[in-house]
Amino acid sequence: MIHPLLQKHFPSLEEDRLEKLSSLESFYRDWNEKINLISRKDMDSFILHHVIHSLSLTKFMNFKSGTEILDLGTGGGFPGIPLAIFYPEIKFHLIDGTGKKIMVVNEAIRHLELTNARAEHIRIEEMDSSYDYVTARAVTELPDLIKLTQKHIKKKNSNPRPNGLIAFKGFPLKHESKPLATRAHEIFKIHDKVPEDYFKEKCIVYVPIY
Repeated sequence: MIHPLLQKHFPSLEEDRLEKLSSLESFYRDWNEKINLISRKDMDSFILHHVIHSLSLTKFMNFKSGTEILDLGTGGGFPGIPLAIFYPEIKFHLIDGTGKKIMVVNEAIRHLELTNARAEHIRIEEMDSSYDYVTARAVTELPDLIKLTQKHIKKKNSNPRPNGLIAFKGFPLKHESKPLATRAHEIFKIHDKVPEDYFKEKCIVYVPIY
């Protein structure tokens, strides 16, 4: 059964993808009873707080087929899992330093039969691979994110927007905006495109690295 909020905000998305996205709620509810990944309050608003929040990126940025995205500190798989369902032609590498979280993400990938996503228990400091973009949701502050990710961003661009960091943040940014004063960036206010009260204090910060 397709969740009404997904139908409301993504009416043109194919039915099979809407069904997969909707099925995430029962999948994570089951796992949350075994491993405490998500708070009860968030679980009660799971589709809005996790799935639609992750998918809000699709309202602001488009990606070409074959684009490679690293989801840093994916936790239970956000935004990586919903985005991998939405974009079957894009490759996602989901990483986290907590093994039990990656175990659940791998189960989600198997359950959904996602061929464009892989999950790994590893820290970004241990990696030497590079990607078109790095996404990060509730990971760390912007100055640290920029330092952590810049060497993992490919120099050659193939998308409308140059390669870079995509960080899901609270709005307004307050002290986190300092590193942006001297470099190009865009701030996408989620509520502008997804007018739900929950998103009034949420934004996505895009920082091209080169």
